[in-house]
Amino acid sequence: MRLIFRRCLLCAMMVISATATTVSVAENGKQSVEQRLQRLERILQNQSLADLVVQLQQLRQEVQQLRGDVELQKHTMDAMSRRQRDLYLDIDQRLSRAQPSNGTGIQAPVVVPPPVTNQPIATVSEPAPGPVAQTPAAAVTPPDPKKEATAYQSAFNLLKQGRYSESITAFSNFLRDYPGGSFEDNAQYWLAEASYVNRDFDTALGDFSKVIEKYPQSPKIPGAMLKMGYIHYEKQNWNEVKRILHELRSNYPATTESLLAEKRLKRLAKEGR
Repeated sequence: MRLIFRRCLLCAMMVISATATTVSVAENGKQSVEQRLQRLERILQNQSLADLVVQLQQLRQEVQQLRGDVELQKHTMDAMSRRQRDLYLDIDQRLSRAQPSNGTGIQAPVVVPPPVTNQPIATVSEPAPGPVAQTPAAAVTPPDPKKEATAYQSAFNLLKQGRYSESITAFSNFLRDYPGGSFEDNAQYWLAEASYVNRDFDTALGDFSKVIEKYPQSPKIPGAMLKMGYIHYEKQNWNEVKRILHELRSNYPATTESLLAEKRLKRLAKEGR
């Protein structure tokens, strides 16, 4: 009887030991799987962080490249603006040099000879001596050529320096102080040009119109007409653009402004205006 009891107890202990071993193996296996999962998660997280770092580096490089492109474009635009302004101002200087001078640096006014007629010239007899009535003559003092040239050059220098608001004031004062002077038409043109560069198109349009109306012999008329066409283009007055540019081409065909007018007319045609 005791022998049977001992055998049963031994079998029970063996079963319990086997069960414990199985549970232990299972727990160890479970822990091993969890550890593997955690290791994989860490690897994936590290890989994601590495990808983010790479992406950030790429974004930084792209931003730096974009900044470089923007700076390059800004530099190019500034250079183009300076060249355009210098071109406009050089026209005035070349035209001034091309016109005759009276030796003081001021352009000589154009003298229009009187019309020739076939009528005899009337002779004027000298009046008999007698008491001479002393009538006060209206003394008109012509402007000092040096002061006029200095005032014009001062206003012109402000324009060349890009100080457009100051040049507008200076040219306005010049036109007020030296009416009928040798530089009056030039001053009127550059007054309009300063407003045009400031994109004050309405004021510029009125001032360019004065060049045409007040100075019909001025070499500035083709430039004034061209700029008026450009202003109407900005204001989308297509019919007025065509009218004034065709008039410029017809009246001043051998000028640089005529070639520029032709280019703008071709542009209008391509745009279907």
